[in-house]
Amino acid sequence: MDTEKATFGAGCFWGVEAAFAQVEGVVSTAVGYSGGTTENPTYQDVCMGQTGHAEVVQVEYDSSIVSFERLLEVFWGCHDPTTLNRQGPDVGTQYRSAIFFHNADQESAAKASKEGMQGSGRFNGDIVTEITPASIFYRAEEYHQQYFAKNGGGACPTSTRK
Repeated sequence: MDTEKATFGAGCFWGVEAAFAQVEGVVSTAVGYSGGTTENPTYQDVCMGQTGHAEVVQVEYDSSIVSFERLLEVFWGCHDPTTLNRQGPDVGTQYRSAIFFHNADQESAAKASKEGMQGSGRFNGDIVTEITPASIFYRAEEYHQQYFAKNGGGACPTSTRK
């Protein structure tokens, strides 16, 4: 098996993880925090919006079965990349749209995909997704892992917060 990692921020990580977990070729998913400066942040730390971290999903995938480009399609389809630091009722930099690339090929693919999405007319407004090098991934608390698989659901609720 030829596995690689991909890391995406698209708002509430529960629904994003559930979307990626359904993709053939995805070996595992984990939710956590990345892109900030605080070491070993907790969920409460990240919720306060002072860590610089985004809620993210780290995807391990078999690149002989699923391409990074296919994962980008899932990413674009599971959130609104035109809202700065916001997804639905969740507001703050921790909910930003972000692609954290792990190598030069992912960086190129992410930039090309973003440009293609911007020109496609699929979204109203400018895409604000950041594309930055992957940094340390801090795994979220266990009760967040595969949350919808354990507790039911398939999308982040619009009327309540985690």
